[in-house]
Amino acid sequence: MDEKETKIKLAVNGGISFGAKLNARQLTVITEYLNDGDELELTTFQQLYIEVPEDKVEVIKNRFKEVGLSCYPVGNFVKSLRTCNFCKGAEREGMPVAIEVNERIAGKPVPFTLKPAYTGCPIGCGEPLVNDIGIMKIRDGYDLYIGGKAKGKDAQIGTLFMEQLIPEQLYMVVEQLIAIYAEQGKKREPFFKFISRLGIDHLKNHIEGQITNE
Repeated sequence: MDEKETKIKLAVNGGISFGAKLNARQLTVITEYLNDGDELELTTFQQLYIEVPEDKVEVIKNRFKEVGLSCYPVGNFVKSLRTCNFCKGAEREGMPVAIEVNERIAGKPVPFTLKPAYTGCPIGCGEPLVNDIGIMKIRDGYDLYIGGKAKGKDAQIGTLFMEQLIPEQLYMVVEQLIAIYAEQGKKREPFFKFISRLGIDHLKNHIEGQITNE
């Protein structure tokens, strides 16, 4: 690749599965687009950052897709869903729900990078309570936490926003939260600050009204 080419950064992972894993074929394909001396950045959000030529980005995305790699934009977007290992099984811990949540929200533009996380049981390996939006499967329902923050002196645990949601309710609430944030959030306003500014009760009343109307 010509070093003078304009490059853009892609976030890549192996999708929602039993932990953050890549297979040999996926790694081989990724290395097709690395020069000697190039580096991959491994993020805390189960993603690899790779720089690729801008004029070949769609071709490369399709090539990655062929081997089961998922690609996401880098910047002020909703990150792909951080997940646990689903150690008790895909169905028991709600992997289909996690996949659907990711499909609906990952890559959406927002005022500031938003990090959602999912875990299939109360052990919380996916760390949902210290991320912007956290989902925890409890028995047959899904508890939703918002406003967590993992870093800094002002780090905080997320607030339980709604509990024991069924999947369709969960999808609607999460999408509504992100839509409100995208519309009303200030430029580069972190999600936890946005929640503090609008107020938990205000958000809940608005979204519960939407659920009732459905």
